[in-house]
Amino acid sequence: MNLGSMLEPGMLVRHPNQPDWGVGQVQSNIGGKITVNFEHAGKQVIVSDRIDLIPVFEPPQAT
Repeated sequence: MNLGSMLEPGMLVRHPNQPDWGVGQVQSNIGGKITVNFEHAGKQVIVSDRIDLIPVFEPPQAT
C-alpha cells in the first residue's frame, strides 16, 4: 500500500532503505514527489511510486 498520498507537510517519516538518514520532516507533497528534510541527509525528493516512506509517530526529542 502506498502511503505517499497521505503524507502532508510537517509529518515525520523515515526512509526504509536509508536508516542512517534519520527522521525527516515532509516539506511538500506534489504529484507524488515528496520533499523531505532529513536529519543527516538534508533535503531529498522521494518519488512515492518507488519508495514507501515510513510515518513516525513519536514525540520530538528534547534538546
